[in-house]
Amino acid sequence: MKAAQISRQHLVSQVLLRQFTMPGPRSSGWQLLPVDVCNPERRNKLKSPRACGWAEDFVAFDSPSAEGLWGSVETRAPAALAAVQAGTPFADPLHVEVLRDLVVLHYVRSHRYRGVYTNAFETVSVNLRSKLIRQYPEQVRREALRQTGLHLAGSGSLGAFAERLIEQSEATQDFESGKLFRTSIESMFNKVRTMAAKWYLEVLTPESGQFLVGDNPAVTVRTGATPFSYNMAFGDAHSIVLPIGPRHLLALGPENILGSIPRAVVDEINGVQILAADRYVYMHPRSELETFARAKGRQRQAAHVNR
Repeated sequence: MKAAQISRQHLVSQVLLRQFTMPGPRSSGWQLLPVDVCNPERRNKLKSPRACGWAEDFVAFDSPSAEGLWGSVETRAPAALAAVQAGTPFADPLHVEVLRDLVVLHYVRSHRYRGVYTNAFETVSVNLRSKLIRQYPEQVRREALRQTGLHLAGSGSLGAFAERLIEQSEATQDFESGKLFRTSIESMFNKVRTMAAKWYLEVLTPESGQFLVGDNPAVTVRTGATPFSYNMAFGDAHSIVLPIGPRHLLALGPENILGSIPRAVVDEINGVQILAADRYVYMHPRSELETFARAKGRQRQAAHVNR
């Protein structure tokens, strides 16, 4: 029997979000603080990890297949995160593997990847339409005559029918249903996982301050200058960074490191999380990062307006 479609799908793992929580008031369970960086003046209430970091029908076709793949990482994450908390992330090679996979999972299963995927498909479709009109006009006219009984004369009608052919294609149908996205994101996860296996793992703590985490939490960065550049292709990045709690950050690097970073770098990484977020960032309620996040959110808004 086929498993049912899962509508509410977490892009930020609940096991990761729990690291940013504290007990809520009046036995309301473990809660964290979300900040809407698209609406930085909006006041947000404390929420549970279950209520944060999710998207409706992110994988809209056969989501149990993707959830099974994500679960192969997430079910092993608690032990690896406990090793980080204990200061022994490198004691067991399996913990290193899981933590690296956790970075890859959050890099691929993201709003950003879906945007890149959608833009790429739309670009291919536009280019294909132009190619059909330019290189195969007579074949398009014959197919139009066969399907509609009409003789296409002008370039406008030819283009419209070429677009119709593309819409009828199996690839477009799979795109519309979400089947193509599900196979694409699973394939990309396995591809990036293989690439990342050649990297080592840095486990970093702040000398002061705390980390926050965004809803696009694993971010590619280049760190040669300030401010950091971010969201470049995996192969062009110096690292992928992923906050896994207020006091711990994972980064892919050239060697295994257990180290600390100064407050200025912590602020830079938190700023990147805010700028790279789709809409929300999440923090420990006592982190004192809310003012910082709202200020960066206002800067982000101003930058978008001035583009």
